[in-house]
Amino acid sequence: MRALVYDRTCVRTGGGLSVAWRAGSGLYRGLGRIDAARGVASWGEALDWLASCDEPIDELQYWGHGTWGCARVAAESLDVRSLARGHVHRAGLDALRAKLAPDALVWFRTCETFGAQSGIAFAEQLAEFLGARVAGHTYVIGFHQSGLHGLAPGRRADWAPDEGLLEGTPVAPVRARPSRPWAPRTITCLAGRVPPAWFS
Repeated sequence: MRALVYDRTCVRTGGGLSVAWRAGSGLYRGLGRIDAARGVASWGEALDWLASCDEPIDELQYWGHGTWGCARVAAESLDVRSLARGHVHRAGLDALRAKLAPDALVWFRTCETFGAQSGIAFAEQLAEFLGARVAGHTYVIGFHQSGLHGLAPGRRADWAPDEGLLEGTPVAPVRARPSRPWAPRTITCLAGRVPPAWFS
């Protein structure tokens, strides 16, 4: 099963992108790239829906907002703290891990989630926790989506912590670069897969 989750709360804030994400999910389903999609208002809702899926999940895409080392639903973040025992998201992440098929992919189509040192730490720890491949971006994304990197469990990130950084440092990032066609590892929002060569 290929699942897509998007933030349905981005209506009056954050660029009002929920309408575009909903339309995009319909396009992806029509093209046969996904089997099911759900707009959510929280990570709890997302994880509960994924746990209820009848079939193993081969691929999960999340469309929403993000920043270095996290992906957000509304103001709620999924980050390395979410992996800790006792965290409100931990039980749902345990259920997701059990639902993932062998060699599954979890892809964050969110701005700069894998950028800077915190993004690299999130990528490495999440891949290890889930026992699955993860993918994400180091740039601000829109129609063009730059800095796309994939990571397999047990591997170390091979991208620079300053990739996509416009202001600040990898330890204290301030602003990310916008995606451009000529930026490294760029796809468009119409591309439905991570090139296999882009996995560490």
